[in-house]
Amino acid sequence: MRFMTTPDNTPDASDTADSTVEHTGVAAQDWAQASADPQYRAAVVDLLGALAYGELAAFERLAEDAKLAPTLADKAELAKMASAEFHHYEKLRDRLTEIGAEPTQAMEPFVAALDGFHKQTAPSDWLEGLVKAYVGDSIASDFYREVAARLDSDTRGLVLAVLDDTGHASFAVEKVRAAIDADPRVGGRLALWARRLMGEALSQSQRVVADRDALSTMLVGGVADGFDLAEVGKMFSRITEAHTKRMAALGLAA
Repeated sequence: MRFMTTPDNTPDASDTADSTVEHTGVAAQDWAQASADPQYRAAVVDLLGALAYGELAAFERLAEDAKLAPTLADKAELAKMASAEFHHYEKLRDRLTEIGAEPTQAMEPFVAALDGFHKQTAPSDWLEGLVKAYVGDSIASDFYREVAARLDSDTRGLVLAVLDDTGHASFAVEKVRAAIDADPRVGGRLALWARRLMGEALSQSQRVVADRDALSTMLVGGVADGFDLAEVGKMFSRITEAHTKRMAALGLAA
């Protein structure tokens, strides 16, 4: 999945990773301290591998979306965003190498699942592509921001940096709202599409975690202090709430 935040005026699940939060346990440590636990190190390698492949896939997808752009200005804007996503990928790739992991091997476990998600949710036109990037992929961003709150300070900083919005959020809102204003019937079709993306994205996030022991341990307890099954439920409730707010920003019903 591609990772993207909402505009600054749209509250979302990223609030849980706010810099004002007082961190404890692993989250209060740096990488040198936290990585002494081999299970935690494995979880971070998985996390960075998933993010790296997500950013690489985002670069590819934005380049493809640019082909559907109705104007040269739109095409150029998407090309700029694609470049930003590739730079995010490079940061993650370099960090994996720095901590002694082979980037390709770290990404490989997530290729089939993420490619499957994108295949199942291939947009049929320009507007569906924008909605997918804004709504569908932002769910993944929220998920990783939730996880980031439990990471060591060095890894947390990197994860939050690569989740920064490349400008696609405000771009998508502007274009989708304009399309709905021009033809209100478009809104119903896009609302149905966004609901489908919501279900697929949440299912994909859960599958990715379930398939990786270290990541699942990070979510339900163990290396991530204070994060139990009840908290996981609350996490997905916050992600769902953020989705509803994004739909409103687009002018669509959740």
